[in-house]
Amino acid sequence: MTAWTSDELATIGDAEELDLASRRADGTLRRPVTMWVVRVGDDLYVRCMNGRAGAWYRGTQTRHQGRITAGGVAAVVTFADPGDTAVHDRIDEVYRTKYRRYGANIIGGVVNPESRAATIKLVPER
Repeated sequence: MTAWTSDELATIGDAEELDLASRRADGTLRRPVTMWVVRVGDDLYVRCMNGRAGAWYRGTQTRHQGRITAGGVAAVVTFADPGDTAVHDRIDEVYRTKYRRYGANIIGGVVNPESRAATIKLVPER
């Protein structure tokens, strides 16, 4: 698997929001969706507030590929399963810390069992 550079990790991880466009079955990109992004170690994650039923999340499951932009960085990515279930607690913690100014009710939209089930690890394609 390809890794993010330290500059990409810092820039995307520090960005307030990320735009994500997933690939359709025919290879074209869907319209970008804006969302929060968090960095845990050397990995970047996004979550769907509507869980697996969310339209943009379902779109990522078609080809597991797309494009992101955040903080001036654009990258072609693979949408991967986060793997280790223990990482979800760390992701929750980063969401709570990074976005704390929005309050617990808003953060609760991405820190709950349904959103945890719709967590995507962003892996750069080189």
